[in-house]
Amino acid sequence: MILGEGAAMFVLEPLDAALARGARIHAEIVGIGMSADACHITQPSVDGAARAMRAALRDAGLAPEQIGYINAHGTATQANDIAETAAIRAVFGPHADRLAVSSTKSMHGHALGAAAALECLATVTALRDGILPPTANFSQPDPECDLDVVPNVAREAQVEYALSNSFAFGGLNAVLALRKG
Repeated sequence: MILGEGAAMFVLEPLDAALARGARIHAEIVGIGMSADACHITQPSVDGAARAMRAALRDAGLAPEQIGYINAHGTATQANDIAETAAIRAVFGPHADRLAVSSTKSMHGHALGAAAALECLATVTALRDGILPPTANFSQPDPECDLDVVPNVAREAQVEYALSNSFAFGGLNAVLALRKG
């Protein structure tokens, strides 16, 4: 894991208001999910991450099979990546094998408090442009992280719905469900 710096800013408004003023809609937040498992200060909880993803899907009214891409929290640490993989498998079942899941932290580093905004921006851009960001510098697969991590090279893919996962120290988990604009 390498620390990074950056920022992202969004204009959030009701869809009808944005449409009325003729705004270009890049993506729509259709669901959010949060959990606070307080499992451990630095050790992620599979159950907490899974609860947040399920809550985002439920809030959006989406079935797991409707998600085509996940921007993973993906810190490149053994504790996080194994737990996040297990949580994705718990939520998505067999569909996890058809999901593209990448970590943009591999390119911008872990920006701590800004990480969620940067990763949401990457997810919005992926939906808008039809190009999934890669997990850069991927060289050694981990058998416990057996998802399609979009290794090293961006991939063209038309995806209608995606998740952006953000998991923090102390078990604070937030997931956004996004729809292509």
